[in-house]
Amino acid sequence: MAESRIVVFAAIAGNVAIATTKFIVAGISGSSAMLSEAIHSTVDTGNDLLLLFGMKLSERKPNAAHPFGYGREQYFWSLIVAVLVFGLGGGMSIYEGLQHMRHPEPLKDPMWNYIVLAASTVFEGISFAIGVREVWKSKGEQGFFTALHNSKDPSTFTVVAEDAAALAGLGLAALGVFASHHFNRPDLDGAASLAIGVLLAGVAILLIYESRGLLIGEGISTDTAHTIRLMALDDATVRAVGYPLSMYLGPEEVLLTLDIEFEDTLSSEEMTASVRRLESAIRARFERIRRIYIESNPVAVHEQAQRLGMQANAA
Repeated sequence: MAESRIVVFAAIAGNVAIATTKFIVAGISGSSAMLSEAIHSTVDTGNDLLLLFGMKLSERKPNAAHPFGYGREQYFWSLIVAVLVFGLGGGMSIYEGLQHMRHPEPLKDPMWNYIVLAASTVFEGISFAIGVREVWKSKGEQGFFTALHNSKDPSTFTVVAEDAAALAGLGLAALGVFASHHFNRPDLDGAASLAIGVLLAGVAILLIYESRGLLIGEGISTDTAHTIRLMALDDATVRAVGYPLSMYLGPEEVLLTLDIEFEDTLSSEEMTASVRRLESAIRARFERIRRIYIESNPVAVHEQAQRLGMQANAA
Protein backbone atom coordinates (compact mmCIF):
# COMPACT_ATOMS: atom_id res chain seq x y z
CA MET A 1 0.00 0.00 0.00
CA ALA A 2 2.84 2.42 0.81
CA GLU A 3 4.42 1.84 -2.61
CA SER A 4 1.07 2.50 -4.30
CA ARG A 5 0.69 5.78 -2.42
CA ILE A 6 4.13 6.91 -3.63
CA VAL A 7 3.09 6.24 -7.22
CA VAL A 8 -0.16 8.21 -6.80
CA PHE A 9 1.45 11.14 -4.94
CA ALA A 10 4.10 11.44 -7.65
CA ALA A 11 1.38 11.51 -10.30
CA ILE A 12 -0.59 14.20 -8.43
CA ALA A 13 2.43 16.44 -7.97
CA GLY A 14 3.32 16.26 -11.63
CA ASN A 15 -0.23 16.75 -12.91
CA VAL A 16 -0.94 19.82 -10.76
CA ALA A 17 2.16 21.63 -12.03
CA ILE A 18 1.57 20.55 -15.62
CA ALA A 19 -2.15 21.41 -15.72
CA THR A 20 -1.57 24.92 -14.37
CA THR A 21 1.15 25.65 -16.90
CA LYS A 22 -0.82 24.20 -19.81
CA PHE A 23 -3.89 26.31 -19.09
CA ILE A 24 -1.80 29.48 -18.98
CA VAL A 25 -0.04 28.70 -22.25
CA ALA A 26 -3.27 27.53 -23.96
CA GLY A 27 -4.75 30.94 -23.14
CA ILE A 28 -1.69 32.75 -24.51
CA SER A 29 -1.26 30.70 -27.71
CA GLY A 30 -4.86 29.76 -28.46
CA SER A 31 -3.87 26.14 -29.10
CA SER A 32 -6.77 23.66 -29.01
CA ALA A 33 -4.40 20.71 -28.57
CA MET A 34 -2.77 22.48 -25.63
CA LEU A 35 -6.18 23.14 -24.07
CA SER A 36 -7.02 19.45 -24.48
CA GLU A 37 -3.77 18.55 -22.77
CA ALA A 38 -4.60 20.97 -19.92
CA ILE A 39 -8.01 19.32 -19.52
CA HIS A 40 -6.32 15.92 -19.61
CA SER A 41 -3.90 16.84 -16.82
CA THR A 42 -6.70 18.33 -14.71
CA VAL A 43 -8.79 15.17 -15.08
CA ASP A 44 -5.74 13.06 -14.19
CA THR A 45 -5.21 15.11 -11.02
CA GLY A 46 -8.81 14.60 -9.92
CA ASN A 47 -8.60 10.92 -10.78
CA ASP A 48 -5.48 10.45 -8.68
CA LEU A 49 -7.20 12.13 -5.74
CA LEU A 50 -10.09 9.68 -6.14
CA LEU A 51 -7.61 6.79 -6.13
CA LEU A 52 -6.18 8.08 -2.85
CA PHE A 53 -9.71 8.40 -1.49
CA GLY A 54 -10.41 4.79 -2.43
CA MET A 55 -7.18 3.61 -0.81
CA LYS A 56 -8.15 5.42 2.40
CA LEU A 57 -11.64 3.90 2.45
CA SER A 58 -10.24 0.42 1.79
CA GLU A 59 -8.28 0.55 5.05
CA ARG A 60 -11.42 0.57 7.21
CA LYS A 61 -11.75 -2.36 9.58
CA PRO A 62 -14.27 -5.16 8.98
CA ASN A 63 -17.63 -4.81 10.72
CA ALA A 64 -20.95 -6.61 10.90
CA ALA A 65 -22.14 -5.10 7.61
CA HIS A 66 -18.85 -5.82 5.81
CA PRO A 67 -17.27 -8.84 7.54
CA PHE A 68 -14.58 -9.18 4.86
CA GLY A 69 -13.54 -5.56 5.12
CA TYR A 70 -13.49 -2.78 2.53
CA GLY A 71 -10.57 -3.81 0.33
CA ARG A 72 -12.66 -3.72 -2.85
CA GLU A 73 -13.30 0.01 -2.40
CA GLN A 74 -10.18 0.49 -4.51
CA TYR A 75 -11.76 -1.43 -7.37
CA PHE A 76 -14.91 0.69 -7.24
CA TRP A 77 -13.03 3.99 -7.31
CA SER A 78 -10.71 2.81 -10.06
CA LEU A 79 -13.84 2.13 -12.12
CA ILE A 80 -15.10 5.66 -11.41
CA VAL A 81 -11.71 7.01 -12.50
CA ALA A 82 -11.92 5.06 -15.77
CA VAL A 83 -15.38 6.48 -16.47
CA LEU A 84 -14.12 10.01 -15.81
CA VAL A 85 -11.14 9.50 -18.13
CA PHE A 86 -13.59 8.42 -20.82
CA GLY A 87 -16.18 11.14 -20.27
CA LEU A 88 -14.22 14.18 -19.16
CA GLY A 89 -10.79 13.49 -20.63
CA GLY A 90 -11.74 11.80 -23.89
CA GLY A 91 -15.13 13.42 -24.43
CA MET A 92 -14.08 17.01 -23.81
CA SER A 93 -10.91 16.65 -25.90
CA ILE A 94 -12.92 15.24 -28.82
CA TYR A 95 -15.47 18.05 -28.50
CA GLU A 96 -12.78 20.72 -28.33
CA GLY A 97 -11.00 19.22 -31.33
CA LEU A 98 -14.14 19.11 -33.45
CA GLN A 99 -14.99 22.70 -32.54
CA HIS A 100 -11.51 23.87 -33.47
CA MET A 101 -11.64 22.01 -36.77
CA ARG A 102 -14.99 23.60 -37.61
CA HIS A 103 -13.89 27.09 -36.56
CA PRO A 104 -10.07 27.13 -36.81
CA GLU A 105 -8.17 30.06 -35.38
CA PRO A 106 -4.53 30.74 -36.26
CA LEU A 107 -2.03 29.93 -33.51
CA LYS A 108 -0.09 32.70 -31.88
CA ASP A 109 3.55 32.26 -30.90
CA PRO A 110 4.01 28.46 -30.64
CA MET A 111 7.29 28.69 -28.74
CA TRP A 112 5.54 28.61 -25.35
CA ASN A 113 3.72 25.46 -26.41
CA TYR A 114 6.98 23.69 -27.14
CA ILE A 115 8.49 24.79 -23.83
CA VAL A 116 5.48 23.52 -21.84
CA LEU A 117 5.30 20.28 -23.80
CA ALA A 118 9.00 19.63 -23.13
CA ALA A 119 8.62 20.37 -19.42
CA SER A 120 5.45 18.26 -19.23
CA THR A 121 7.24 15.35 -20.86
CA VAL A 122 9.88 15.50 -18.14
CA PHE A 123 7.32 15.57 -15.30
CA GLU A 124 5.13 12.88 -16.85
CA GLY A 125 8.21 10.80 -17.58
CA ILE A 126 9.27 10.92 -13.93
CA SER A 127 5.80 9.87 -12.74
CA PHE A 128 5.65 7.12 -15.38
CA ALA A 129 9.11 5.86 -14.39
CA ILE A 130 8.07 5.61 -10.72
CA GLY A 131 5.00 3.58 -11.67
CA VAL A 132 6.95 1.32 -13.99
CA ARG A 133 9.56 0.76 -11.29
CA GLU A 134 6.91 -0.48 -8.85
CA VAL A 135 5.51 -2.89 -11.44
CA TRP A 136 9.02 -4.06 -12.30
CA LYS A 137 9.87 -4.71 -8.65
CA SER A 138 6.86 -7.00 -8.19
CA LYS A 139 6.68 -8.71 -11.59
CA GLY A 140 8.86 -11.68 -10.67
CA GLU A 141 9.46 -13.93 -13.69
CA GLN A 142 6.53 -12.50 -15.64
CA GLY A 143 6.92 -10.16 -18.56
CA PHE A 144 6.26 -6.50 -17.81
CA PHE A 145 2.95 -6.25 -19.66
CA THR A 146 1.79 -9.59 -18.27
CA ALA A 147 2.61 -8.40 -14.75
CA LEU A 148 0.75 -5.13 -15.36
CA HIS A 149 -2.31 -7.02 -16.62
CA ASN A 150 -2.17 -9.49 -13.72
CA SER A 151 -1.70 -6.77 -11.10
CA LYS A 152 -4.54 -6.55 -8.60
CA ASP A 153 -3.48 -3.08 -7.44
CA PRO A 154 -5.74 -0.71 -9.41
CA SER A 155 -3.92 2.43 -8.29
CA THR A 156 -0.62 1.34 -9.85
CA PHE A 157 -1.92 0.11 -13.19
CA THR A 158 -4.27 3.12 -13.47
CA VAL A 159 -1.43 5.61 -12.93
CA VAL A 160 0.86 3.74 -15.34
CA ALA A 161 -1.86 3.67 -18.02
CA GLU A 162 -2.71 7.35 -17.47
CA ASP A 163 0.93 8.43 -17.64
CA ALA A 164 1.53 6.34 -20.78
CA ALA A 165 -1.51 8.00 -22.38
CA ALA A 166 -0.26 11.39 -21.22
CA LEU A 167 3.14 10.90 -22.83
CA ALA A 168 1.52 9.77 -26.07
CA GLY A 169 -0.86 12.74 -25.87
CA LEU A 170 2.04 15.13 -25.46
CA GLY A 171 3.56 13.73 -28.63
CA LEU A 172 0.29 14.24 -30.49
CA ALA A 173 -0.05 17.78 -29.14
CA ALA A 174 3.49 18.66 -30.23
CA LEU A 175 2.82 17.22 -33.69
CA GLY A 176 -0.43 19.19 -33.93
CA VAL A 177 1.17 22.47 -32.90
CA PHE A 178 4.08 21.96 -35.31
CA ALA A 179 1.91 20.95 -38.28
CA SER A 180 -0.55 23.76 -37.64
CA HIS A 181 2.19 26.38 -37.53
CA HIS A 182 4.40 24.93 -40.28
CA PHE A 183 1.63 24.42 -42.85
CA ASN A 184 -0.48 27.34 -41.66
CA ARG A 185 -3.34 24.90 -41.09
CA PRO A 186 -4.95 25.67 -37.70
CA ASP A 187 -7.43 22.84 -38.27
CA LEU A 188 -4.55 20.37 -37.80
CA ASP A 189 -4.24 21.54 -34.21
CA GLY A 190 -7.89 20.58 -33.75
CA ALA A 191 -7.22 17.21 -35.39
CA ALA A 192 -4.47 16.60 -32.80
CA SER A 193 -6.95 17.40 -30.03
CA LEU A 194 -9.40 14.92 -31.58
CA ALA A 195 -6.69 12.25 -31.69
CA ILE A 196 -5.85 12.89 -28.03
CA GLY A 197 -9.51 12.42 -27.13
CA VAL A 198 -9.70 9.11 -29.01
CA LEU A 199 -6.50 7.97 -27.26
CA LEU A 200 -7.93 8.79 -23.83
CA ALA A 201 -11.19 7.02 -24.63
CA GLY A 202 -9.25 3.91 -25.64
CA VAL A 203 -7.22 3.92 -22.42
CA ALA A 204 -10.41 4.45 -20.41
CA ILE A 205 -12.04 1.39 -22.02
CA LEU A 206 -8.97 -0.66 -21.08
CA LEU A 207 -9.16 0.58 -17.47
CA ILE A 208 -12.90 -0.17 -17.32
CA TYR A 209 -12.23 -3.71 -18.52
CA GLU A 210 -9.52 -4.28 -15.89
CA SER A 211 -11.58 -2.75 -13.05
CA ARG A 212 -14.71 -4.69 -14.00
CA GLY A 213 -12.97 -8.05 -13.64
CA LEU A 214 -11.80 -7.22 -10.12
CA LEU A 215 -15.07 -5.63 -9.05
CA ILE A 216 -17.27 -8.57 -9.99
CA GLY A 217 -15.10 -11.08 -8.14
CA GLU A 218 -11.98 -12.13 -10.06
CA GLY A 219 -10.15 -15.09 -8.54
CA ILE A 220 -6.60 -16.41 -8.51
CA SER A 221 -4.98 -17.61 -11.72
CA THR A 222 -5.59 -21.16 -12.95
CA ASP A 223 -1.90 -21.96 -12.40
CA THR A 224 -2.12 -20.93 -8.75
CA ALA A 225 -5.36 -22.87 -8.28
CA HIS A 226 -3.76 -25.97 -9.83
CA THR A 227 -0.72 -25.64 -7.55
CA ILE A 228 -2.94 -25.37 -4.45
CA ARG A 229 -4.86 -28.47 -5.51
CA LEU A 230 -1.63 -30.42 -5.98
CA MET A 231 -0.41 -29.27 -2.55
CA ALA A 232 -3.58 -30.67 -0.98
CA LEU A 233 -3.38 -33.95 -2.92
CA ASP A 234 0.22 -34.44 -1.77
CA ASP A 235 -0.99 -34.71 1.83
CA ALA A 236 -1.19 -38.34 2.89
CA THR A 237 -4.53 -37.79 4.63
CA VAL A 238 -6.28 -36.49 1.51
CA ARG A 239 -8.09 -38.75 -0.96
CA ALA A 240 -9.52 -36.19 -3.40
CA VAL A 241 -9.67 -32.41 -3.82
CA GLY A 242 -12.21 -30.18 -5.56
CA TYR A 243 -11.27 -27.18 -7.65
CA PRO A 244 -10.20 -24.23 -5.44
CA LEU A 245 -12.72 -21.39 -5.44
CA SER A 246 -11.31 -17.93 -4.80
CA MET A 247 -11.96 -14.20 -4.97
CA TYR A 248 -9.86 -11.08 -4.47
CA LEU A 249 -11.15 -9.07 -1.50
CA GLY A 250 -8.54 -6.38 -2.15
CA PRO A 251 -5.16 -5.99 -3.85
CA GLU A 252 -3.39 -7.95 -1.11
CA GLU A 253 -6.14 -10.23 0.24
CA VAL A 254 -7.66 -13.36 -1.29
CA LEU A 255 -10.51 -15.55 -0.06
CA LEU A 256 -10.06 -19.29 -0.79
CA THR A 257 -12.49 -22.14 -0.26
CA LEU A 258 -11.53 -25.78 -0.79
CA ASP A 259 -13.62 -28.95 -0.63
CA ILE A 260 -11.63 -32.04 0.35
CA GLU A 261 -12.37 -35.73 0.71
CA PHE A 262 -10.25 -37.13 3.54
CA GLU A 263 -9.35 -40.77 4.16
CA ASP A 264 -12.15 -42.61 5.97
CA THR A 265 -9.82 -43.84 8.73
CA LEU A 266 -9.04 -40.34 10.02
CA SER A 267 -10.17 -39.29 13.46
CA SER A 268 -11.59 -35.81 13.98
CA GLU A 269 -8.33 -34.73 15.63
CA GLU A 270 -6.26 -35.96 12.69
CA MET A 271 -8.59 -34.25 10.23
CA THR A 272 -8.30 -30.96 12.14
CA ALA A 273 -4.51 -31.25 12.16
CA SER A 274 -4.53 -31.92 8.41
CA VAL A 275 -6.66 -28.83 7.73
CA ARG A 276 -4.37 -26.63 9.81
CA ARG A 277 -1.31 -28.09 8.07
CA LEU A 278 -2.75 -27.35 4.64
CA GLU A 279 -3.77 -23.81 5.62
CA SER A 280 -0.28 -23.06 6.91
CA ALA A 281 1.37 -24.44 3.78
CA ILE A 282 -0.90 -22.43 1.46
CA ARG A 283 -0.39 -19.18 3.40
CA ALA A 284 3.37 -19.70 3.48
CA ARG A 285 3.53 -20.11 -0.30
CA PHE A 286 0.89 -17.55 -1.30
CA GLU A 287 0.98 -14.62 1.11
CA ARG A 288 -2.05 -12.91 -0.44
CA ILE A 289 -4.29 -15.86 0.44
CA ARG A 290 -5.23 -14.84 3.97
CA ARG A 291 -8.73 -16.27 4.41
CA ILE A 292 -8.92 -20.03 3.84
CA TYR A 293 -11.96 -22.23 4.38
CA ILE A 294 -11.39 -25.97 4.00
CA GLU A 295 -14.38 -28.28 4.28
CA SER A 296 -14.60 -32.07 4.31
CA ASN A 297 -17.21 -32.50 1.61
CA PRO A 298 -16.79 -35.60 -0.61
CA VAL A 299 -20.07 -34.93 -2.44
CA ALA A 300 -18.97 -31.43 -3.48
CA VAL A 301 -15.57 -32.76 -4.57
CA HIS A 302 -17.05 -35.26 -6.99
CA GLU A 303 -19.73 -32.86 -8.24
CA GLN A 304 -17.03 -30.30 -9.07
CA ALA A 305 -14.92 -32.96 -10.78
CA GLN A 306 -17.85 -34.01 -12.95
CA ARG A 307 -18.81 -30.42 -13.76
CA LEU A 308 -15.26 -29.37 -14.64
CA GLY A 309 -14.46 -32.57 -16.53
CA MET A 310 -11.57 -33.69 -14.34
CA GLN A 311 -10.80 -36.67 -12.18
CA ALA A 312 -11.26 -35.78 -8.52
CA ASN A 313 -8.13 -37.61 -7.45
CA ALA A 314 -6.00 -36.79 -10.50
CA ALA A 315 -2.85 -34.71 -10.17
